[in-house]
Amino acid sequence: MNNKLYGNLIFELSHAGRRGYSLPKNRFGEHQTVELPAELRRETDAALPECDEMTVVRHYTNHSQNNFGVNNGFYPLGSCTMKYNPVINEEIAAMTEFTTLHPMQPAETCQGALEVYYHVQQTLAQLTGLSEFTLNPCAGAHGELTGLMIIRSYHDSRGDSKRTKVIIPDSAHGTNPASAAVCGLDVIEVKSLSNGTVNVEDLKALIEQHANEIAGMMMTNPNTLGLFERNIPEIAQLIHQCGGLMYYDGANLNPMLGVCRPGDMGFDVMHINLHKTFSTPHGGGGPGSGPVGVRKGLEAFLPTPRVVLDEDEYMLRVETDNKSSLGSVGCFFGNFGVILRAYAYLLSLGKENIKWVGPLATLNANYIKESLKDVYELPIGGVCKHEFVFDGLKDKSTGVTTMDVAKRLLDYGYHAPTIYFPLLFHEAMMIEPTENESKETIDGFIDVLRKIAKEAAEQPDVVKSAPNNTPIRRVDDVLAAKQPVLTWRAMQEI
Repeated sequence: MNNKLYGNLIFELSHAGRRGYSLPKNRFGEHQTVELPAELRRETDAALPECDEMTVVRHYTNHSQNNFGVNNGFYPLGSCTMKYNPVINEEIAAMTEFTTLHPMQPAETCQGALEVYYHVQQTLAQLTGLSEFTLNPCAGAHGELTGLMIIRSYHDSRGDSKRTKVIIPDSAHGTNPASAAVCGLDVIEVKSLSNGTVNVEDLKALIEQHANEIAGMMMTNPNTLGLFERNIPEIAQLIHQCGGLMYYDGANLNPMLGVCRPGDMGFDVMHINLHKTFSTPHGGGGPGSGPVGVRKGLEAFLPTPRVVLDEDEYMLRVETDNKSSLGSVGCFFGNFGVILRAYAYLLSLGKENIKWVGPLATLNANYIKESLKDVYELPIGGVCKHEFVFDGLKDKSTGVTTMDVAKRLLDYGYHAPTIYFPLLFHEAMMIEPTENESKETIDGFIDVLRKIAKEAAEQPDVVKSAPNNTPIRRVDDVLAAKQPVLTWRAMQEI
């Protein structure tokens, strides 16, 4: 590749007078020409690049090949961010029968779309052991906020407005305390044991101290270490006895499919990340979908509108007389394209095969963990679920950090896993292969991580200087975050 052409910005390829297009002459006559008002016109020409067509096409085509996704390589944080999205999902979501719908057209003219909504709601309820779902929330964190608002509404409906505290484990996703704060709830942190699970004795002490103020407890199971919380029945009983509700963060639902259901464990409210569990794309910040489900008895608190089946017709029910409902939590009915993709995935698997999602995700994660624990530090042993966490290299004397390993993976064509999370370990490296990956793909990833461990011991500078063969070398992340360069003019002045 000619770096002079493709390693630079399009502005650097500009030459005055170059054109890659021509505009047709005005066919409507001068009397049809409309002059822009003076206050809307620029005083100087816009500083736009001037390039021929081939330069533009080659420049952006080559840049596009630097993008990484599950369609061109293994993504070892798949169940969290980039689970494989089958092409058939895209074809269905792109059908003109769906893409030409308008959210404000009458329900009788979009029965097919409403049927999709209804069946997704029903399927999610069956898979999780809950009573009813709303598909309105547009992302996982949006679902968290909606679920917590339901919990607040439940307590307020009983005149119990003093319940303003929510218990969250120290291993929780960062969105949990953030969502609680946005909802106006105070966070109480419960500690983890050395084995990574919730310290029930610490929880009991917190409940004793704040019993009448506890709105609920947020939990992820398996937790962010990939460990199944075996004390869920006791934890749920403790929270329910003090008058609180249990909230399930569905971010790690992947390994539970076909094995157990949150509703059966005692959870009252939960959200699901369709992009994490049901394959819909979410890389790059969107689009997302965070359906929220509730147990029987809490349905009235769900937001509206709700898709219901009235005899043979699907309808949008807006319960204006229901003072318990949250009302609308977003524009219209959620991200329809994402919901379509999830529905296609659910139908593709069916009841026969969805039960294999959890066991295969667990098998793949444990295979990687056991294959590498002799060279990477495994802080907590035992069987994990869909993900696990290493604490950097086992040999700390090399000075090679988790960041170095992550950057070196780029040289071998692999995206890095989640690093420095969860915060329980200084050099955390969380690996999540998902159920989709073959043994051959996983073996290749294991071989590369072993090779990097060997390089760290024998040639540490090679790893510390990585990436060495990517278009952009290692950047100053802190400087980039604090002083982002967003325009070409700013680039010229630096």
